[in-house]
Amino acid sequence: MRALEFDRVSCRYPEDDFDIIDNLSFSVEAGSFHCIVGVSGCGKSTILRLTCGLLRSKAGTIRVNGRPVAEQSHYCGYMPQRDLLFPWRTVGENLALPLEIRGGYTRAERRELAEEALADVGLAGCRDKMPSELSGGMRQRAAFARTMLAGSDLLLLDEPFSALDFLTRVSMQEWLLEQWEKHRMTILFITHDVEEAVFLSGSVLAVDQTPIRRLSEIPVPAPYPRTRACLARPEMAELREELIEMLRRRVEV
Repeated sequence: MRALEFDRVSCRYPEDDFDIIDNLSFSVEAGSFHCIVGVSGCGKSTILRLTCGLLRSKAGTIRVNGRPVAEQSHYCGYMPQRDLLFPWRTVGENLALPLEIRGGYTRAERRELAEEALADVGLAGCRDKMPSELSGGMRQRAAFARTMLAGSDLLLLDEPFSALDFLTRVSMQEWLLEQWEKHRMTILFITHDVEEAVFLSGSVLAVDQTPIRRLSEIPVPAPYPRTRACLARPEMAELREELIEMLRRRVEV
């Protein structure tokens, strides 16, 4: 089943005189994990913003689970690059925000669901802490839990680990794969880090031109579950270099 489908979608920002996305068609299957890679400014984030409704397309149709997104609400969870936890709300109150927006939950139910979500991401006991009391990795896990509470199996993650130090980023990548294997949601994950894309993806979706008219799908030759040891395999190293060369050619154009 197709979790997400772009059907001849085009998009132009008001300040531009060209389409950043031009007649783009692609789809992803339910339960899949895809990273989108491309050089900075190529339009990767535009794909997620169109999907979650922050932008409107100029033409074409975007469908989630077979239905146009214009006819739906609460159909995806979106996590931008920064965690965007409100500093004046506790961690638990931040997590409860999607439930408040959706409505239909009592305060006690929201607290219980927030506690369960925090425990699920390894943050049990952090409900009453303020965001400033958490480390960068803990804040990102809290933001991911909040995204999960949006109530959708489609998660859109826009460079969520790019601001973290190297060791924390590696730890978060491994943690995210564990979460995906546990819940089997559909994930679109934007990154400019080729190694991150190769480690996480079932197949990489590469942007090799602007405007974006296609996404080149490149399967990753490693089964799940994975450890970072798989990155040392010759076929994985070859894929990494292939992607780097593809992006380098794009920069030199």
